[in-house]
Amino acid sequence: MKSLFTIALCLAALPALARENHALLIGANSYPSLEERWWLKGPANDVQLVATYLTTQAPVPFAAGNVTVLSDGVPGSTAPTLAAIRAAFAELTTEVGPGDFVYLHFSGHGTQAPALDASTELDGLDELFLPVDIGPWSDQIGAVENALVDDEIGALIDGLRAKGANVWAVFDSCHSGTATRAVESGDEVRLRQLPPEALGIDLDSVEVSRSVDPRATEAPFDGGAGEGSFVAFFAAQTNEVTPEKNLPKGKPGRKPQGVFTWTLMETLAEYPNATYGQIGQEVLRRYAVKNLAKSTPLFEGDLDQVVFGGAGGARVSQWQAEVTDAGFTIPAGTLHGLSEGAVLAVMESAAAADADALGFVELTSVETFASTARSVEKDGKVLPAELPKGMVLRKLDEALDFTLTVALPAAGTAPADALLATLGKLEEASGPRLRFVALDQEADLRLAVLPDSPRPDAIWVLPSTGLAEDWGATPSVTTGDKDGAELAAVLADTLTTMARAQNLLKLAGAVGASNPDVAVELLTRTPEDRTLRPLPFAPVPTLLPDDEVHVLAKNNGDGPVDVNVLYIGADWSISHWFSGRLQPGDELKKGLFKISADVLGQERMLVVVTPARPQSPVEDLSYLAQDALDTTRAVGGTAFGEALAEAGFGQTTRGAVALTDEADEAGPGPAILSLELRTVAAE
Repeated sequence: MKSLFTIALCLAALPALARENHALLIGANSYPSLEERWWLKGPANDVQLVATYLTTQAPVPFAAGNVTVLSDGVPGSTAPTLAAIRAAFAELTTEVGPGDFVYLHFSGHGTQAPALDASTELDGLDELFLPVDIGPWSDQIGAVENALVDDEIGALIDGLRAKGANVWAVFDSCHSGTATRAVESGDEVRLRQLPPEALGIDLDSVEVSRSVDPRATEAPFDGGAGEGSFVAFFAAQTNEVTPEKNLPKGKPGRKPQGVFTWTLMETLAEYPNATYGQIGQEVLRRYAVKNLAKSTPLFEGDLDQVVFGGAGGARVSQWQAEVTDAGFTIPAGTLHGLSEGAVLAVMESAAAADADALGFVELTSVETFASTARSVEKDGKVLPAELPKGMVLRKLDEALDFTLTVALPAAGTAPADALLATLGKLEEASGPRLRFVALDQEADLRLAVLPDSPRPDAIWVLPSTGLAEDWGATPSVTTGDKDGAELAAVLADTLTTMARAQNLLKLAGAVGASNPDVAVELLTRTPEDRTLRPLPFAPVPTLLPDDEVHVLAKNNGDGPVDVNVLYIGADWSISHWFSGRLQPGDELKKGLFKISADVLGQERMLVVVTPARPQSPVEDLSYLAQDALDTTRAVGGTAFGEALAEAGFGQTTRGAVALTDEADEAGPGPAILSLELRTVAAE
């Protein structure tokens, strides 16, 4: 079992002959045969973002001449018609050779159609990627005119792999599912899923081809077989949707981007030397923390390889600096997790210790791929006039913002007016961690009144996209049975319950799993098969009611550690399953729980490992537990320890907390191992 960003990274040596890196980036935006309401805006921005990353930031070099862009929204680019896509693949196949690397990116609409060969599909449906020149469904040929069917995509990829090329394919499109655009905001949100009926496809007549184990995961597209390796990332499962929205958050020049594409590039920029599996896990965590989408991205192939076939390494948190008329400049920006006002340390070299910082700078301008900074005095240090060549700017610590921004509904309906009338009481009951903004502002959550919903008198709590995908799993608070004080109290409790669960995920991502030296393995077994087998970290494992989860842990370090296991349910509950101490060499073998049928969905397990101080009591995080959130609410010592308390909404009012304490002795730090789960009903 391999934990996030901490496994030993082992790769075979690269071939003696210099390899070539190639990319084919496809972004389909406008579909002339469809009503304009189905057109997209983000795919053109996606492929330009990816092209810039590959040619300037990727850990392996991509020559600009080896990056082909097909997009109707990029000046000078060829439109991504079916013929153009086939021609680009044919040309690429003639160019690649053994050991070469190929990155493929598909951004645009997807849909499903009755399979040409139903026996090849678990659900009897073909997945389609839609070029810009698609036509309607044809009963005569049993296909969508000019659609790119999953079987053909697999064959095109097979052609590259047959030449010995290693392929990574990324699909930012979706194929099925339903969603309701529930609330207007300052950001236009579009779904990259074309309903089959828009093409004249009748799926009601399609029967499932054979019995399907709900635990089985079917990739939308199959890379087939070949000499070269194959990895595929998909924005959503075949029965889910994926959105595009204006990104990055907080920037005035935001552009429509695929949420999956942006999150993937953001993760690659910060962790360019991680494995595919580790990148996938971090994408999943960011989805959960930022409320980006309810879909569960899918990752297939040899996920233990390092991305792009490069060499493994640690997270990048420092960058070569240059001094210009604008101040200090570095080739890192929003995509790398930087923001204006952040303070970075100036280091003489990349190998210098943190304590040897020459001084500090503050970021004054942050763009997608670049930032500028000016010198500032900090900790009594002022930068010297003469600075060494080869200096770097280093991000020293991670400060976590535990606030949650909530957009208010528009006035004019009885539920919204009732909420706005008691806003003062709501703010008082919510405390300093919740910040309420107007409808047109960016927000982590959105409050909405939905007249066409099952509860038209309620205030619904929606993700940042404003999409309600499952009424039963979407929290709401009724207004007709409450006075102002009751409405404020219940809504504040709903929001803080959700925030505590999300804050633990924020903390898990910031802490990571690098220390201490404890091997952790999670196992599962089913009522039908009592053999314990490992739970993978990627792709996301699917569990059914009565499936069990067990944990194995061994302390390989020199000092004692405390282990806690927490479980964050799809209902925002936090369960505490275990706390105990492991001495050096000790092993923990424990059955934790089995899945219940009460609430199913996206869930996450956290294994928290903290070094234990001599003679100290066992650290017990059971105080973080909280009951499940009723989705239909009616009336009814160390810096890390402080961070955990704040994640659970401690009394501190500051907006962010540091994870480390300068007074702490040097040594292993805390670690949090995070595992995403999908729980579904048995069929």
